[in-house]
Amino acid sequence: MKIFYSVDHHHHDPPFEVLDGRSVPYFETPRRVAIILAALAAAGFASPIAASPATLSDLTAVHTPDYLDYLAQAVARWQAAGLSEPVLPSAWPLPGLRLRSDCPQAAAGRYTFDLSAPIMTGTLTAALSSAGTALASAEALLQGERYAYALCRPPGHHAAASMAGGYCYINNAALAADRLARSVTGSDATWTLRAPAVAVLDIDYHHGNGTQSIFYERNDVLTVSLHADPSREYPYFLGYADERGAGAGEGFNLNLPLPAGVADRDYLSALAQALQAIADYGPRYLIVAAGFDTFYDDPLGDFALTTAAYRAIGAAIAQLGLPTLFVQEGGYAIDALGINVVALLQGALSYA
Repeated sequence: MKIFYSVDHHHHDPPFEVLDGRSVPYFETPRRVAIILAALAAAGFASPIAASPATLSDLTAVHTPDYLDYLAQAVARWQAAGLSEPVLPSAWPLPGLRLRSDCPQAAAGRYTFDLSAPIMTGTLTAALSSAGTALASAEALLQGERYAYALCRPPGHHAAASMAGGYCYINNAALAADRLARSVTGSDATWTLRAPAVAVLDIDYHHGNGTQSIFYERNDVLTVSLHADPSREYPYFLGYADERGAGAGEGFNLNLPLPAGVADRDYLSALAQALQAIADYGPRYLIVAAGFDTFYDDPLGDFALTTAAYRAIGAAIAQLGLPTLFVQEGGYAIDALGINVVALLQGALSYA
């Protein structure tokens, strides 16, 4: 298994986030990467490879040019207006409102859908490094690797084509999925095929709303997600079971919302349903958006998975027999994060 990591991730280190009406310390900290790297080394995994950063032009595969422009200029425009970092919105253009204003404060509301994605001077540097990690890992699969792990930070699955949110700025898993899909269908694919080239399985506690929206009208990428029911949990406005895709992508999105308190046995049962759906579609590659905030002690979730569950999840995924890329997403129970990542990866390798 080749392991890649985003060497510049530490440039993104916001001082706070706003959670449920309170200003709190930022949960998605640089320390997460150090802990995971230490656990991988202790478990005897190969030394990680520092990936080259992506370029802004690389990102147009899944993100809009105007959004990428915003990320590139947000801090400079904010500072020029006499405002202090971080860049955070205070108003959003909800239906019925006009998009006329383009001042820095309005742009923040246009391109950021919540208060957990503050932008700092180093945020874009870190996000490009994270995206490059996902792309390098996808290339490893194209070169014949059975497994790769992308230790991405910042994470990505909440980032939509033109919106940041949920700690996410660039959708790393979507970028890798698009790269793999185009290797199969060609760069000018019109997505008229009825069999996906790639499946994305999201096992983060929170629904990957960004990944879903990016591929919602495409049928070359199947998106499958197990997550907390959005009727009670973030991101609230996407992730319901009746969201099945649209247009060419109708039938190529599967959501399995789960109740609070889900423990190992019930989660693995739902996972079996997700894996059967993937097997039925027959993709050539699998990307796992690997979040560990399903752990019983995570401060941002209310599932009850144990470390043993992650080993079982890895082994179950491996039974699909697909070249698989694990992309790091959430997981905020810091003391257990590295152990849980190792369990997932070892579970996959144990089956192989």
